[in-house]
Amino acid sequence: MSRRLFVAAVAALFVQSAGAEPPLFTDAFPASEFVERRARVMQRLGDAVAILQGATEYAAYVKFRQNNHFFYLTGVEVPRAILVIDGRARSYTLFLPPRDERLERSEGPMLGPDADAARLTGIESVKARGEFAEVVAALARDRRVVYTPFRPETVGAGTPRHATAHAKLTKDDPWDRRPSRPEAFMAAITAAAPGVAFRDLDPVLDEMRVIKSPREIALVREATRIAGLAVMEAMRSAAPGMYEYELEAIADYVFKRHNAQGIGYFALIAAGRNAYYPHYHASQSRLEPNDLVLFDYAPDFKYYTSDVTREFPAAGRFDASQRELYGLYLRLYRALMQSIRPQVAPRDVIRVALQKMDAIVGSYPFTSPKYREAAARFVNAYRHGQGDSLGHYVGMEVHDVAVPFDVLEPGMIFTIEPALTIPAERVYVRLEDVILITETGYENLSGFVPVDIEGIETLMAEEGMTDRDGARRTSRAGRPD
Repeated sequence: MSRRLFVAAVAALFVQSAGAEPPLFTDAFPASEFVERRARVMQRLGDAVAILQGATEYAAYVKFRQNNHFFYLTGVEVPRAILVIDGRARSYTLFLPPRDERLERSEGPMLGPDADAARLTGIESVKARGEFAEVVAALARDRRVVYTPFRPETVGAGTPRHATAHAKLTKDDPWDRRPSRPEAFMAAITAAAPGVAFRDLDPVLDEMRVIKSPREIALVREATRIAGLAVMEAMRSAAPGMYEYELEAIADYVFKRHNAQGIGYFALIAAGRNAYYPHYHASQSRLEPNDLVLFDYAPDFKYYTSDVTREFPAAGRFDASQRELYGLYLRLYRALMQSIRPQVAPRDVIRVALQKMDAIVGSYPFTSPKYREAAARFVNAYRHGQGDSLGHYVGMEVHDVAVPFDVLEPGMIFTIEPALTIPAERVYVRLEDVILITETGYENLSGFVPVDIEGIETLMAEEGMTDRDGARRTSRAGRPD
């Protein structure tokens, strides 16, 4: 049987059993959006060539996920693919591994080097990966400049910072010393084409990725909606006696139920004093009646993620001291959020917010000196140490790529996540919302998730998953055992 007939036969079996062909190409974007992105790269190349590697297969039974840069330009979800954008020839070529009929009999059809790939991807030339050697030989003859990513690739739950740090630790480890994939790739090309000069493609792609397209915004919006549903379900179910990992499991269920392909980052679910560690993720502690629970978790939805944080009382109602401290924090937090404007520099947003914060602190009816000191420390962090930063970008990565900028532009998506702390007591209060800059202002994509005290308490009085499944739990104020 020919390969084309084999793929058609397998696809027909899928149609009969599932009612639809298995996807060979992403439905996150139309091919036209990838075409436009590649054209923007072409405009930056001049006479040079851009070459990108796709991610490799996993050495485990794990679903394949493409690296972010490669997916951003191609939408192709095939291991070890290579993309070549030739500025001189004004051409695009995709190199794909040959089909593995044995693997496809087991796992289903995959995109291969044929006419289907060209039609689906919008890349006019699709060749077998083995032919990439001819490209390298031509680079050697012409002594071309090659743009390629210098930064290690990021895949699921990754960030540029973590990928770079891991690569450095690996290379510096005297018992490892492995180079990063980009370093190994450039070394292999240099060995075959000694006259090639390399340039970093990351700044070009980072600049493109900072401003999100309408379809990208829709994906971040959906990832945010799923994250919000997860934290709201955790609020409904939380009670003293439960464990942090139970709340994590609830979120994992919500993520999968809404078709997330994975997690955007590990679950940061921290009860009581654990919250003082901003990236605590052990999820082993039991919720105690007087605990505030920090919940920070989001899915990977079609290569885009979110970053939503809420904090709520394990018992379902804030006690008097929690009400005072959280209420103070919320007012300061909203003063910052409500100062955000497009075409304004972050430092000017902060300057306006500081005026509001000073007024809040000056008029707040503090019952404790330590709360007053915590508020002053919060405000002074913006006044003296955090001048140009509102938060971090969100997109394909939870801490997405960043480039220098002067003012907030429509299409930017970032979070604000200031923390109010009492270090001596390991008290930590933090919220986090996903902000989309628009032409006229901003949209809080996670604004549907309650942050006010009354809204949180009302939500927590509703029936949760652990009520319905009969899980063992201790009593919570306002809810029967």
